[in-house]
Formats: sequence, C-alpha cells, structure tokens
Amino acid sequence: MQRLPERDNRENLTPQVALGKKVWEDNNCLGCHTLLGEGAYFAPELGNVYVRYGNSKEAIKGFITSRPVDGIPGRRSMPQFNMSEEELDAIAEFLKYMSEIDTNDWPPNVQG
Repeated sequence: MQRLPERDNRENLTPQVALGKKVWEDNNCLGCHTLLGEGAYFAPELGNVYVRYGNSKEAIKGFITSRPVDGIPGRRSMPQFNMSEEELDAIAEFLKYMSEIDTNDWPPNVQG
C-alpha cells in the first residue's frame, strides 16, 4: 500500500478512461476476459493487451470490430458488440490505462 501512489497510474485517469471502464462493465467483458488476473478465464487476459498489440489503440479497436458474429469453427470468438466510435476510443483508452499500471510485471507478456 505504501507504493501504491507510485504504481497505480492515477495521474492518467481521465474522463475517457472512466467511460471506457463503463463500456467494459456494460458489455460484461469480465464475463469472458481477465483484467489484471480478475474475471473469467474463457478469453485472454487483457491487462497487457495494449503492449501485446504494439502500443496501438487502433489495433485494439480493429480487433474488437473485426470479430465475426458466428465465430470461427473450432475456435472461441468474441461477439460483435457494434460499439460506437466513442465507445471504441474509450475502451481502447481504458485498456491502455490498465496496461500502464505498474503491476510488478503481472501478467507476464507471453506470446503464443
């Protein structure tokens, strides 16, 4: 707790990040994903997705919008949420914010 102010990224908490958290909650993203280890284990951990996607909010938005409604046979797939551009920008900003929290290297950045 003594190190929390140094590690929690609070200086980057903006209204857009807060909107992204609301979009995250409204779409029940934790129903499938984990975020910093909390949530369901059906889909990938997203605490480091911004880094995994090359520090690109556009790549995150592209992934969210490109998911097929019916999925890929034999593979889990995200549903299409039909988010507005404002919602996409906000969720990408929220995931960027989350990735910049100093979590002492958790989750590990494992490719594969």
